[in-house]
Amino acid sequence: MLIDNFNRTIDYLRISVTERCNFRCQYCMPEKPFSWTPRENLLSFEELFDFVKIAIDNGVTKIRITGGEPLLREDLDKFIFMIFNYKNDIDLAMTTNGSLLKNFAKRFKDSGLKRINISLDSLNRENAWHLAQKDILKDVLNGINEAIKVGLKIKLNVVPIKNINDHEILDLLQFGMERNISVRFIEYMENSFANKNLIGLTGHDILNIISNNYKFIDEGIELGSPSHYYKLENGYRFGIIEPHRDDFCSYCNRIRLTAEGDLIPCLYFDEAKSIKESIRNKDLSGAEKILYEIIRDKPEKNRWSGDGESSNRAFYETGG
Repeated sequence: MLIDNFNRTIDYLRISVTERCNFRCQYCMPEKPFSWTPRENLLSFEELFDFVKIAIDNGVTKIRITGGEPLLREDLDKFIFMIFNYKNDIDLAMTTNGSLLKNFAKRFKDSGLKRINISLDSLNRENAWHLAQKDILKDVLNGINEAIKVGLKIKLNVVPIKNINDHEILDLLQFGMERNISVRFIEYMENSFANKNLIGLTGHDILNIISNNYKFIDEGIELGSPSHYYKLENGYRFGIIEPHRDDFCSYCNRIRLTAEGDLIPCLYFDEAKSIKESIRNKDLSGAEKILYEIIRDKPEKNRWSGDGESSNRAFYETGG
């Protein structure tokens, strides 16, 4: 079992299999050129799997595959099956923008994927185009429908931005409610790669908008998740992710691994340790030692104040 210096059990590994993305979202990397890291710089799926086994053997029970956009990594279903075949009760999930999902949802489900989070920031074609800088809405909706069809458990992620999609909060909530899919509203996380003119909504802002149409009860933080959940009178649950809250880090159970082998203790923490050399040299005990060091160095809180300060962390490298 992995326990950090603040008595938090670390049982959740997020793996970014690529930094590449086919969107250029305003809140992530709107000006980044469409380029990619040379394949030889990336850990292969076999190499990533060597570390996954170490993590699982040390108590990791949840693995989430992220990007960039993870579906841009070829043969991703084979990697999913490697993990599932090693421990079929692992909580195996993925986060995607959904645009390519229509052609892959069944393959992922058959390979052992249990859950999928899909970004859906707007139900309006022009708004979605503006946010992603690409005409994406039809493909994303097709991906959501296919994921429902094949039986994946789904959550929808929404980043509300003032004067862009904040007027759609109730529509997006209704969209999720009609499909019995939980919607999670995520506070915009300022970062140096995003459009500098964006202004996000706070969790309080979001709740005020929803309270104009619905009554709800506060169900509190869901352990093992960054979401604060609320339940409407009809039983539907929605979540809010609030990285600006003072207690956001209190229950953090996550570490992150990039496609190039950097193991990161915190989303906003700049320090990382590379497992690439150890893994490629088949020094699995060395990679395990680095895992222990990362757990030891995991900070109590992130270094980001949220008071107009931007993180220098490239979220497309770590999956947010």
